[in-house]
Amino acid sequence: MLAGLDSLLTSEFRADEPGGALLVMKGDSIVYTKCVGLADLKTREEITPNTLFNLGSISKTFVANGILMLQEEGKLSLSDPMSSYFPEFRSREIADAVTITHLLTHTSGLPDNRPVSENPEYFITAKDYENFAPVMQAEKLVFSPGEKYEYSNPAFNGLALIIEKVSGQQWQQFIAERIFGPAGMTTSTITDGPHPEEGVAHAYELTNGVWAESDYGEFPTFPAAGNGGVWSSLTELTLYGKALRGNLFLGRELTENTMTILRHDTWTESDPPFIGYSWFIGEDQVLGEPNNYGVRMVYHTGDQGGFRAFYFSIPEKDLLYIGLFNRPPESLDRIILTGLSILKARNWLE
Repeated sequence: MLAGLDSLLTSEFRADEPGGALLVMKGDSIVYTKCVGLADLKTREEITPNTLFNLGSISKTFVANGILMLQEEGKLSLSDPMSSYFPEFRSREIADAVTITHLLTHTSGLPDNRPVSENPEYFITAKDYENFAPVMQAEKLVFSPGEKYEYSNPAFNGLALIIEKVSGQQWQQFIAERIFGPAGMTTSTITDGPHPEEGVAHAYELTNGVWAESDYGEFPTFPAAGNGGVWSSLTELTLYGKALRGNLFLGRELTENTMTILRHDTWTESDPPFIGYSWFIGEDQVLGEPNNYGVRMVYHTGDQGGFRAFYFSIPEKDLLYIGLFNRPPESLDRIILTGLSILKARNWLE
């Protein structure tokens, strides 16, 4: 029925190499799944719909939901400044100006001043605090908060730390109890130090014709889990999608707000904003290309070490399109956009 999606994978990946998987869910029904390649080159374990992949930056949506749960419970406010949580900021002026909302929407103006290239050995094991600490030493902002968009990984390390400060428990455990558990995501996990050695895909990159592992222990900043530490599978991401659609974590209004473009009054960019609370909102554009699909998309992608991932929700069509890979495809955007075109040609599976 969706042979075009089959060819997206089979033309890119081989059965005896690292590969990937695609899934389409319409309503509550999984209408397409395809897996190609190996999850682990040592064990020769094949990729299945239940294989756990690192989600990269899709993890940010879990952190955002954790923050919003705490707001809904009255335990924090999105307008809270960083000075309410981090006395370590060198500049009190910066700490007072940057709010939780700015972190959630990549509009804080905080510089990513982590010296990763100068000290990769340190960042091989540095967790969330160690990745946010250099940012707190900034003496000036890149721009005033709310003026512009600049993607920030450390912002979500900071948000994960705020969850810990407010909830009184490790943020990974908070997400496990408040999101994984209610959604039924029983095998999903979050990096806290080394990732599990068994039961997960390992990621690879092709170096001089040889597949070299590129994940925890090889790729700096991998242990900084707030920005990219969630591991999940095709199967359990469909449970995440159902839970979001059913307002399982948040009230309906707040859930809708997370997937609506937030328009700062202080915005100065010529291009309009395109992000909600961590989610990218494809109204005029999708992945930087004109949105010619006639529908709004709510999505996030992930890129960490050799892992690549995407999660696209099309609310108007009650459709979910997910891809997980343990090696970089030649073009992740091509797989996404071609797949969306195939689904559109099928009238979004009616």
